[in-house]
Amino acid sequence: MVEAIHNNSLPAIPEKRYFTIGEAGTLCLVKPHVLRYWEQEFPQLTPTKRRGNRRYYQHKDLLLIRHIRSLLYEQGFTVEGARQRISSDHADAVIEKNQSVHLVQQIQVELKAVLKSLKSQEN
Repeated sequence: MVEAIHNNSLPAIPEKRYFTIGEAGTLCLVKPHVLRYWEQEFPQLTPTKRRGNRRYYQHKDLLLIRHIRSLLYEQGFTVEGARQRISSDHADAVIEKNQSVHLVQQIQVELKAVLKSLKSQEN
């Protein structure tokens, strides 16, 4: 039986722009063939491909791999369940971003009104 390895025991991700599949596997404690399989199962996982179809993962990809790994290996999700959870998390993040943008726009309108009011009081 494979013992669960918690995210806090994963190696730190170095400050690098791109990682090979071997480096990504080592940093996320996942074998390269598993990463290739996950690319097919999780549409959000899309490493850059260059010469000879070599994969290069970015920091955001490694964070996603670690999240997938946690869902599957530590939290007991099925691949389908993990896929749905990640899609749901993504949708929630988009909604939260839209709400933040709306809030910032609202604050800008209010600040312009305050500025206009202050300018009219100066005159």
